[in-house]
Amino acid sequence: MKPFILSCESTVDMPFAEIDARGIPVLFYSYTAGGEEYADDMERDPNAQERFYQLLQKEIPTTSQLNEYQYMEFFTKLLEQGDVLHIAFGSGMTKSVQGAEAAAEKLRKQFPDRKLIVIDSLCSSSGYGLLVDGAADLRDAGKSLEEVAAWTDKMRHRVHHQFFSTDLKYFRRSGRMSGATATVASILNICPILRLNDEGRIIAYDKVRGKRNAINYILHKMEVHAKDGLDYSGKVFISNSNVPEDAKATKRAIEEKFRKINGEVRIYNIGTIIASHTGPGTVAVFFFGDERE
Repeated sequence: MKPFILSCESTVDMPFAEIDARGIPVLFYSYTAGGEEYADDMERDPNAQERFYQLLQKEIPTTSQLNEYQYMEFFTKLLEQGDVLHIAFGSGMTKSVQGAEAAAEKLRKQFPDRKLIVIDSLCSSSGYGLLVDGAADLRDAGKSLEEVAAWTDKMRHRVHHQFFSTDLKYFRRSGRMSGATATVASILNICPILRLNDEGRIIAYDKVRGKRNAINYILHKMEVHAKDGLDYSGKVFISNSNVPEDAKATKRAIEEKFRKINGEVRIYNIGTIIASHTGPGTVAVFFFGDERE
């Protein structure tokens, strides 16, 4: 069976060492703060996360889309080696995938003997990572490019993103919540509950008081939506923006309630691109389940 290259973007919010060890090339986003541009580091630099949150106290960094030229360069190097399946950051978060598709259209003419498939993940953060991880598992099991692409196209609608935030300042600063609402919510210790819909867009759909209730609410939603409910036997990823203890508490609660999970629940850091919009205080849970609403 002809091998193929599986690639992704840095917003999978997993450590680069882990992605690189699986032989998955990465195209990196960047952000700008204080007039300087920084790479979405994926923890290659152990000081990058701390530096980012220090910058975040002063200003909200600006992020930009990947452009067609960046994809052209990235894909060309890969196509010189073999066929390519690229899973892109969800279009509900960015329109970068349009540049990927435009580049792919041109490169298919330049490399007529190569296959290049681009899939809009419709996912974000470590939910995007969970989808790429699943595709890598199939690739490693010997599935063809077409088989992995078909699985990815189907399962991108089934990666659930359930998350809450304990720091609403950045939701207010980024325009996702009015100043008055954020102030009242903070005083009352209210955590908004959010998810991604079928188009990969963030939906704030409920609110609870306190972190413990937020965790319990997400566990309830996981029981409702996860494949086989409490007998869910797939993988679970958690990502967090500078609140590791909240992520650990969420992990303990999930592993206590869902006893058949595939391996240990993995905790990751929300990367600098997504954290530029969420700020600190966010905990997100990702799992495979029914089709997202």
